[in-house]
Amino acid sequence: MPHRRVTGTLSAWRRVSRWPIIAFWVSSGLIFWTQAGYGLLLAVWRQARLRRTWQPPLPVAEERPLVSLIVAAYREQDVIAARVANALTLDWPRDRLEVIVAVDGGAGPGADETAGRARAAGADLVLELPRGGKVRTQDAAVRAARGSILAFSDANSSWQPEALASLVAPFDDPDVGYVCGQVSFVNEGGTNQEGVYWRYEMWLREQESALASVTGGNGAIYAVRREAYIEVDPVMGHDLSFPFNMVKRGWRAVYAPTAHATEKMVPSIEGEWRRKRRMMSHAWAIVLRGGMLDPRGYGWAYGLMIASHRVLRYATPLLHLVALCTSIGLIRRAPVYRLAAATQVALLVAAAAGSRRKSRPLLIARYYVLTTASLAAGLLDHLRHGTEAGWDAAEGTR
Repeated sequence: MPHRRVTGTLSAWRRVSRWPIIAFWVSSGLIFWTQAGYGLLLAVWRQARLRRTWQPPLPVAEERPLVSLIVAAYREQDVIAARVANALTLDWPRDRLEVIVAVDGGAGPGADETAGRARAAGADLVLELPRGGKVRTQDAAVRAARGSILAFSDANSSWQPEALASLVAPFDDPDVGYVCGQVSFVNEGGTNQEGVYWRYEMWLREQESALASVTGGNGAIYAVRREAYIEVDPVMGHDLSFPFNMVKRGWRAVYAPTAHATEKMVPSIEGEWRRKRRMMSHAWAIVLRGGMLDPRGYGWAYGLMIASHRVLRYATPLLHLVALCTSIGLIRRAPVYRLAAATQVALLVAAAAGSRRKSRPLLIARYYVLTTASLAAGLLDHLRHGTEAGWDAAEGTR
């Protein structure tokens, strides 16, 4: 009996001792998958599809549709005139373009000069609305719009002349309900400041678009077929909520890389941390209660994309924490765990040093750590305080 008891205890201990090992390899594997492995899969998948099939270019519509270009603005008096002027220079027939500026908080006391300056700049329609947040402001503009294609832009965005034509062209395919363009971030001198991370994101978006549908967009430049437009919860921005909702409703959501816009970048990594933290507070609302986790209507390919690019990416802070704690706990087991623990600690040290020394490797480490941490900070903000529908411009971007 004592022998059996000892044997049983040892077996139970071995089973328990396996869990840190399993947790380490699962968390590390998922981090690698969402950051790199998923991209490798898309590259191979795209190449395989290109070898099997060739799709002829879509026909160009003989008559250009009426497009309503909607700019939701809150306290944008310093940039709104330039945004309207830029819209009026687009390579699109003027009689087929309706420029709408919807001013959130433009009605009532405390309103600034955004509405007046938009009218003076030549906007076709200016709506002065009670404060309700960006999404409700966009909804009001859509209800007032005449266009069959609804294009959306941030107030501080600037579009290239051919951007609207490139953005609208995919709608010649009747299955397309949503199109997003490409945004570049520039500094005050106009220098392109896109990093490796953002270029990689745009590359992923291009592969997803070619294979199925994109899993996310951006607020600087996108468009929706009028009959595909949906009114979502006011805290759930279009960037993340529209693509997967379009797919669930039978539409495709695609990327048009030649539809190019620029925006002024956040001037510091710390500012980018605050911006992403605020964005993730809205994103987590979409993930947790907005329907993203419900796979119905996805199909296996798009479901894999949502899980890999969105759900696992947003879970990265937790995965890093598990990988760090288990590697430290297993440090005496094998050299691989010592290497893993040392690598993660070195990343944190480099990120901390990046606040004092402007070395490129240190800044990359700092950017990665802070943007990853912003995912967790946004979740905590959402769970503790909820998410407000209103928004303020990120510091230094106007």
